[in-house]
Amino acid sequence: MSGWSLSQMPDQRGRTVVITGANSGLGLRSAEALAGSGARVLMACRNPDKGASALEAVTAKASGPAPELVSLDLSEPASIEAAAADITSRTDHVDVLMNNAGVMAIPLRRNSEGWELQFATNHLGHFALTGRLLPALLAAEAPRVVTTSSQASRPGKVDFRDPQWERRRYSRWFAYSQSKFSNLLFAFELARRAEAAGSDLVSVAAHPGYAATHLQAVGPEMEGNKLMGRVMAATNRVMAQSDADGALPQLYAATMPDVKPSEYFGPKGFGEQKGPPVRVRAKGSAYDEGTAKKLWDLSEELTGVAYDFGGGASSA
Repeated sequence: MSGWSLSQMPDQRGRTVVITGANSGLGLRSAEALAGSGARVLMACRNPDKGASALEAVTAKASGPAPELVSLDLSEPASIEAAAADITSRTDHVDVLMNNAGVMAIPLRRNSEGWELQFATNHLGHFALTGRLLPALLAAEAPRVVTTSSQASRPGKVDFRDPQWERRRYSRWFAYSQSKFSNLLFAFELARRAEAAGSDLVSVAAHPGYAATHLQAVGPEMEGNKLMGRVMAATNRVMAQSDADGALPQLYAATMPDVKPSEYFGPKGFGEQKGPPVRVRAKGSAYDEGTAKKLWDLSEELTGVAYDFGGGASSA
């Protein structure tokens, strides 16, 4: 797969793909690529104005069915439930779910349930959405779930004593690392559970390396820190690869026939920061089944979503 590019992506006609965070960055580039290859793309976005602009851009690239916009705020359980109902009212199956959306290193914020916003959005939201879309995924011929993690997962761990940062002094970067490490635990545990159930659902993970997206600007914008915003923008220009290149690992993971459960994809270059997509390895603890099960149980308890490979998702 060395040197893989979009020109090698299989034709996507006949496939239905749901992409979270499709209004910008990796999600938008993934939507453009998949729609351009003929897929029906459902773009799940939080901001309606940015979503509408992104929809125009993806429509201009589409070679098959017109892309569609779905309202989704991954930090809020009610929005996730409504989005899943909306999606399943439009299609009887989902071939690919790209769990792409995320927030990074933002100031301490909480959702309506009191959950720390990075953990709520990056992990719990995708856990709940995947569970609620499980019946539609299982109805597909060869369903696939691609969860976007990050190199920031490497210092990450889940503090099960205080996952919501209610007792510790908040660290935006360690909170981000916890959420991206959780993405890996989830992706690999979902693969194990699908295999145990005899399902052909393939769950994998990908990371973009260092890609220039709006993600880096959100934290400074929330704080009104214009100086840090300029620093992040300058760093992106000098050091990062494009968002289109950063999307290649997750596009490979979503489309190529040789992808196997529990694989992880990232850039080939030094430190996995830039370059074409290749198979990579997460840190060892990301494959720990005991930690993954503990996180799964916590996620079911918090979201109220339990996975049933016989009948889909149900209330926990």
